Amino acid sequence: MPVDDFLAGLPKVELHLHLEGSLEPELAFSIAKRNAISLPYADVEDLRAAYRFTRLQDFLDIYYRGMSVLRTEQDFYDLTFAYLTRMHAQSVRHVEVFFDPQAHTHRGVPFETVLDGVYRALIDGERLYGITFHLILCFLRHLDEEDGFATLEQALPHQDRIFGVGLDSSEVGHPPAKFSRLFSRCRDEGFTVMAHAGEEGPPDYVWQALDGLQVARIDHGNRALEDPELVRRLAQSGHTLTVCPLSNLRLCVVDRMEDHPIRTMLEAGLRPTVNSDDPAYFGGYMTENYRAVVEGLALSREEVVRLARNGIDGSFASNDRKAVLHDELNAYLAQTA
Repeated sequence: MPVDDFLAGLPKVELHLHLEGSLEPELAFSIAKRNAISLPYADVEDLRAAYRFTRLQDFLDIYYRGMSVLRTEQDFYDLTFAYLTRMHAQSVRHVEVFFDPQAHTHRGVPFETVLDGVYRALIDGERLYGITFHLILCFLRHLDEEDGFATLEQALPHQDRIFGVGLDSSEVGHPPAKFSRLFSRCRDEGFTVMAHAGEEGPPDYVWQALDGLQVARIDHGNRALEDPELVRRLAQSGHTLTVCPLSNLRLCVVDRMEDHPIRTMLEAGLRPTVNSDDPAYFGGYMTENYRAVVEGLALSREEVVRLARNGIDGSFASNDRKAVLHDELNAYLAQTA
């Protein structure tokens, strides 16, 4: 079987996806028209041409500008369901997705408007496509901790729909320790916690996420490889790293895909996974990210399968659901042997 066909049909799990980052230019223009919003771009291609970045902040500037079209519950439903439709076409079976409520409440969109639209689409995606899910609220680290506490208060009445909390946005200058009190409160309230660390920030940010925030998972984690003691710690603890290859390339975390550290992570006994991060901006969803590392690093079938299994094992799905996902993967591997 050709490699592309194998990767397309491979049962997958996605653990690092920002819903706002799946806003394709076509949908952005459609929603803007529906809401009578004028975008500062001539057309879809003009907007797509703006998706060129040299660092994280360049991306974030256009990311927040793009999501400004999202105003109504239907907008958030359409955004989320479009992503799930793509995931169904790419053989994705389970997703754990981030949303950024502060980016919307700060511009006057009610918290419930965002959550209701996103969650309704996730339920429909599970019903229609069989894609199970967890929803994760991310705090924006460029804002202060008190703002995070206010958002947490908005989230507490909805704990039946929000599985966990994370930490995203501009990493450099905003260490995990800045949010130690907030994450302690989140753990006390029963949320599973995780954080972006070690993408642009130093290895110390990963240490802070592990020991200060007591995270269950590290999002990104690339720069952990710079600290041998940290590598040993992660190998021993088994923390999953939600790695995003095309994002790393587009944001110049790596200069070439041939330089990507995901194989080094595997060889060091770590648990990396493949994810798409903000796929509308970075040039690919799950299959494209698998293809990028397979082509760039000449990964073997066994290494690809290990990455896929890491996605299952690193998920927060129930043990029963993980068993089903492993069974599906095993059946696929037998079929394609």
